[in-house]
Amino acid sequence: MDAFFVAVELRHRPELHGKAVIVGFPEGRSVVLSASYEARAFGVRSAMPMATAMRMAPAAVVIEPRHDQYRKVSAGLMALFNSITDKVEPLSVDEAFLDVSGAIRRLGAPLEIGALVRRRVEAELGITASVGIAASKFVAKIASTRCKPNGMMLIEKDRTVEYLHTLPVQALWGVGAKTLEVLQRLGIFTVADVAATPVTVLTKTLGASGRALHELSWGIDPRPVTVVRVEKSIGAEETFAVDTFDDEVLTRELLRLSHRVAGRLREAQLAGRTLALKIKYSDFSTISRSKSMAAGMDSAGQIYAGAVGLLRALGARPQSVRLIGVRIEALESIDSAPLQFTLDRRDDNGRSAEVVGDAIAAKFGAAKIVPARLLRSTSKHVEPDAGGPSGNG
Repeated sequence: MDAFFVAVELRHRPELHGKAVIVGFPEGRSVVLSASYEARAFGVRSAMPMATAMRMAPAAVVIEPRHDQYRKVSAGLMALFNSITDKVEPLSVDEAFLDVSGAIRRLGAPLEIGALVRRRVEAELGITASVGIAASKFVAKIASTRCKPNGMMLIEKDRTVEYLHTLPVQALWGVGAKTLEVLQRLGIFTVADVAATPVTVLTKTLGASGRALHELSWGIDPRPVTVVRVEKSIGAEETFAVDTFDDEVLTRELLRLSHRVAGRLREAQLAGRTLALKIKYSDFSTISRSKSMAAGMDSAGQIYAGAVGLLRALGARPQSVRLIGVRIEALESIDSAPLQFTLDRRDDNGRSAEVVGDAIAAKFGAAKIVPARLLRSTSKHVEPDAGGPSGNG
């Protein structure tokens, strides 16, 4: 999708079409979650500190994110994709690979299917999509990026290598800032340069990734569209506006994050048997601790109790805390997850209340019911949730 979070917000605020719009929290250490293309013209980019973005585009309209809305639109988007083909591999909340080879007889040539997808996304969801069509996932991804916003590009199979060799080397998957610096020291600036470099040179410099880059430079990407993507973990984290030693602040944030993670687990019909706590200190050093449970967890009460236990076990903290996060791993379907039976019905009261809260939020919107302790909280979400939606396309 094109600037997904922004696009969802503009459905409710059409007067902002054509203006510089940023989704994110405007204070503290907030980062840009999504930016309109008008804002990008000023240099604003996703994951950029909001303070920097506001200096670049001081007249931009800042909208605080509503992740519940993005998840609802994402669910509609994935349902739409699955009506086109049964071979859909979601990459994030707003992006997926579709293998349409089995839909050609029913829906037409790939260009016709791509046009159909774009029409339906706009008509049914009120947002726009950019579609890349190619013989492999890697090249289709490049095509979708190159035709943004609201475009479509077909790269014919027999012209794949010709097209790739016109691109800068950073177009290849796996070429980030550090790898780019290494390649440029070798005199490699384009995909064609990678293709012309012996594999032995690339592997000596970059290890196993060197061979992978060489194969991509020749358009070699045999990976099929993976229909079932197993969710490995679900988590959330928060960067504080001010680093803190305060246990009250830390445990209150753990409570909020535990409710967010538990809600996502129940929404996905999953439970997990491993709980992980993440702490980032003021010097950016990061530690994590985890524990396994006998039965799957999907309630905030269980998650919170376990997370506080892990926090207490760390003892005195050597520095103030910049970020705290909670993650549930070893996920399995709630139908197959082992249950921990109890003779005390009070043990299940907390989860039952959370399930009622889920139903109320589904009907009336999020944040209608929260633990009383969180009513005192004035903290803001300042970074995207780990494992959460991207919305940056």
